[in-house]
Amino acid sequence: MGKKTNTLLFIIGGTIFNIVLTVLCFVVFYLMYINFFFPHLPQNSASWVIPVNFAVSTTTSWIVYRRFIKFLAKKTNIAQYIIEGVLTRRDS
Repeated sequence: MGKKTNTLLFIIGGTIFNIVLTVLCFVVFYLMYINFFFPHLPQNSASWVIPVNFAVSTTTSWIVYRRFIKFLAKKTNIAQYIIEGVLTRRDS
């Protein structure tokens, strides 16, 4: 396989991993809310819990994903198999 194919597979795999991680974080944080916070908060708090939970889950999964990619790049030499610039962060 060439670098383009490897890069495409890396990006698709990373996207699937990030989506699954976001859903997992959402479920875990929602279960934490139900078990720990719901009994102590007023009933109208449910209207803002899902958007806040989604934002926290997305942020958490992004942080975990970035750290995992850095760990993967450090432990393996994945940079030689994918197109240059995919693993680096571009600030513009």
